[in-house]
This record gives sequence, C-alpha cells and structure tokens, in this order.
Amino acid sequence: MDTYSIASETTRLIIRPITPSDYEAWLKGFSDRLPSQHKYDDGLIDMEECTEEWFVNLVNKYKELALQDSSYIFDVFLKENGRHVGTIDFSTLAREGFQWGRIGYTIHNQFWGRGYGKEAVREALVIAFTKLGYHRIEAHINVDNIASERLAQSVGMEFECVRKGFIFEFGKWTDNLVYYLNEN
Repeated sequence: MDTYSIASETTRLIIRPITPSDYEAWLKGFSDRLPSQHKYDDGLIDMEECTEEWFVNLVNKYKELALQDSSYIFDVFLKENGRHVGTIDFSTLAREGFQWGRIGYTIHNQFWGRGYGKEAVREALVIAFTKLGYHRIEAHINVDNIASERLAQSVGMEFECVRKGFIFEFGKWTDNLVYYLNEN
C-alpha cells in the first residue's frame, strides 16, 4: 500500500499528506497564526524561508519518512474552503511484536475552540489502526499542557504513567504524561 496516499474525511475535515499543490493553503495556515497563547503554542512563525521550492523538498522528505515507516505526517484541511488547519503525525516506535507508535498534533491557534483537534485526532487514530497497522498509540504530553491532555482524553486515550526526565526541552530533561490507546 502507498502509505503516502492515505486520506480520510470527517464531517468538516480532510486529513491527508501534503502535496506540492498545497503550498499556498499550507503557507496561509501558518502565516495567519495569532501571537502565542501559551507556553506550548509557537504562535507567529517566521515563514520567510518557506519558499515553494523549500515546500516541495518538505513534501519529498515526508514521503521518504513514510516509505521508511519512520513517520507519517497528515495535514488537516477544512472541507468547505481548503484552509490548512494543522498537522497530525505518527512516529513508529517499534514494529514486529509491538506495532507501537506515537501521535503528535498541532492545530493552528486561529482555529482553536471549534473542535477541529478532536475531530482530526479521532479520525487520524482510525487511520493509524486500520491503514498504518499500529496496535498501540501513545501521546507524550508535558505535565502542564492541559489542553493537549484534554484532547487526548476526549478521543478516548487513557492515562498510563508519568515518564520522568523523558524529553530534553527548554534546556532541561522534562517529565511527560503518557496517554495511550490500543486497537480495539
């Protein structure tokens, strides 16, 4: 199966990998972001280096990661007008006897509060289990990222543990909450 062509739709959203023709919508999604709303929101991002040529290289990099079964990056678009809402990614942690992956999600802050995150992540999890062959998906969430924790809970993920000193960010090793969902 060509995992880079996997796509799915919800009532309001299209979830699929980016293609070179998505450049304008993708750029506008990032360019229209509001100033940072909290510690885990990048807010406004300088997009000056993100030329169309740069974007084509990004698309090719994403394709290569999917071919390697390393990462799968799905972008989220509004059905009604094609606006770029955000990104959901899966990283393969282990295959063989595990079929274990990690999910990450980012919704542009100008789209917050409309339920797009929940709708997109719920559908992306279906893709992870039915198309990508994962049995277990984890979300690794900073202990003070309440919005991300609520999103994980809202799509049925369960709290498993706190991993101490799990990721190096903000100049130190930080703890993460681990939420998980197994294929039913």
